[in-house]
Amino acid sequence: MLRRTGPTTPAVPLPDFGLPRLARRHVVASRVLTGLAALLVLFALLAPDDLTSFSAEALVRVPVEGLLAAAFVLVLPPRPRRVVAVAVGLVLGLLVVLKALDTGFYATLEKPFDPIYDWSFFRAGVEFLAGQIGDAAAVAVLVGAVVLAVAVVVLMVLAMLRLSRVAAGRRTGATRVLAVLGVIWIVCSVFGVEIAPGQPVAAQSAAALAYGDLRQVGADLRDQRPFGELAAEDAFRATPGPQLLNGLRGKNVVLTFVESYGRIALDDPGFAPKIGATLDAGTAELRAAGIGARSAFLSSSTFGGGSWLAHSTVQSGMWIDNQQRYNDLLASDRLTLGGAFQRAGWRTVWDVPAHTKDWPEGQRFYHPDAYYDAHHVGYQGPGFAYATMPDQFTFSMLQRTELAKAARQPVMAEVDLVSSHAPWSPRPWLVDWNQVGDGSVFAPMPGAGEAPESVWKDPAKIRDAYRDATDYSLKTLISFVQHYGGDDLVLVFLGDHQPPVVTPQGAVHDVPITIVAKDPKVLDRIAGWGWTDGLHPAAQAPVWKMDSFRDRFLTAFAR
Repeated sequence: MLRRTGPTTPAVPLPDFGLPRLARRHVVASRVLTGLAALLVLFALLAPDDLTSFSAEALVRVPVEGLLAAAFVLVLPPRPRRVVAVAVGLVLGLLVVLKALDTGFYATLEKPFDPIYDWSFFRAGVEFLAGQIGDAAAVAVLVGAVVLAVAVVVLMVLAMLRLSRVAAGRRTGATRVLAVLGVIWIVCSVFGVEIAPGQPVAAQSAAALAYGDLRQVGADLRDQRPFGELAAEDAFRATPGPQLLNGLRGKNVVLTFVESYGRIALDDPGFAPKIGATLDAGTAELRAAGIGARSAFLSSSTFGGGSWLAHSTVQSGMWIDNQQRYNDLLASDRLTLGGAFQRAGWRTVWDVPAHTKDWPEGQRFYHPDAYYDAHHVGYQGPGFAYATMPDQFTFSMLQRTELAKAARQPVMAEVDLVSSHAPWSPRPWLVDWNQVGDGSVFAPMPGAGEAPESVWKDPAKIRDAYRDATDYSLKTLISFVQHYGGDDLVLVFLGDHQPPVVTPQGAVHDVPITIVAKDPKVLDRIAGWGWTDGLHPAAQAPVWKMDSFRDRFLTAFAR
């Protein structure tokens, strides 16, 4: 750099204060930021919404959406160009958030996130998290997730603004690159060129995802009216009480949902030996006491979570696979299994220890004669992570409060067990039924187990915890029938859905179901179903859709 001091003054070099070096650093930093912005946009366009499809090959394809956005940027004047860049950045940011939600839902629920119906899972997830790490920490995690989502959207907008400026500043070079990539995309699209199996070079996954979500929203909105019409179509809607459930007159019928008791517990080599042995031993013990059982499978309406969807599917005989259908059901007058028993003269009981808050809409729909949640069972023992109380206490309370009172009318109870709910540790163990009392006997047990945060650091420990928690729930059921299963008891127990985390994606939605009774006439009623003898359904046992069970059950026991 030179300084002139006058017309005849020779040029005097100025001191070099490192400006060339600073300029080079600025150029390098600018190029790095541009590269990062390009990578961020490519990631938004090309990253799959399912971890099983994630690979390096998926991120080196040519996205048609990016080519179209670049073309718009190159032909627009400055102000419209900035508007388009901001709009595209917002869309891409929301797309990344949606893909993250899809990834989580695929991993736990084997389904993509539904923008209309799946918000209820967030409340359930926060409540579950609060039970593990406390309310304050759960709120902090939730706030952090929201801040991260907003940051992703903001960064995507900034990335698009930067790329649009760079492209407009180098219009000729950018146009040439765009033309070459456009030709590559067309050729690869025509000839179906793949960079890896299932990964076409000519990508259009972002548009397909957006289109799929829009179609899902439209289908969800159209679903409400047909569902209402289906709810009103019911072969048993007007059946008089004297014509219902005559094959079970005088019996106490206990419909029990075993949380996360999925088919994987019987099929997976890591679970099957222990769970199968428990079921086989239980079959032999009950048979020695003159108690029989039949077992098969139901295909659940949910996967990995959303237990209430499965419960209502069994009760209503309708396919309840999303929150809107569930809400519509609760607002209807659909006859449920519990309602059929009530109409036929049974006392109906709901024993739901997972409920820690009021549930007025459920009570209005099911209208049970007695409703026991976590706060109305007299439990004085400890909690076990998510589980508010051990399954053994739940059955002990039901026996003392309802089933043992012979002077009452027969009881039909829905019991929702919670000991096999994630995180599956710590967990209780069985005690003498005469010692259960108010649950104080369980006080030492949580401290003897491993904390959830320790278990969930190790995938092998998570699997062992699921296996052992499910084994406890099944042993509790078997022990309950051994101690209290007379001629007047009929137990129907089934899983609600496959377990989260430990069930691989793509697995079936099947859950085991078993009917247990001492009176052989009860099992004779279902002899034509083809179910497996005993508590352990065979691999080839029938698989019914879960919504078919209500009508089959009511038909079998009608006369």
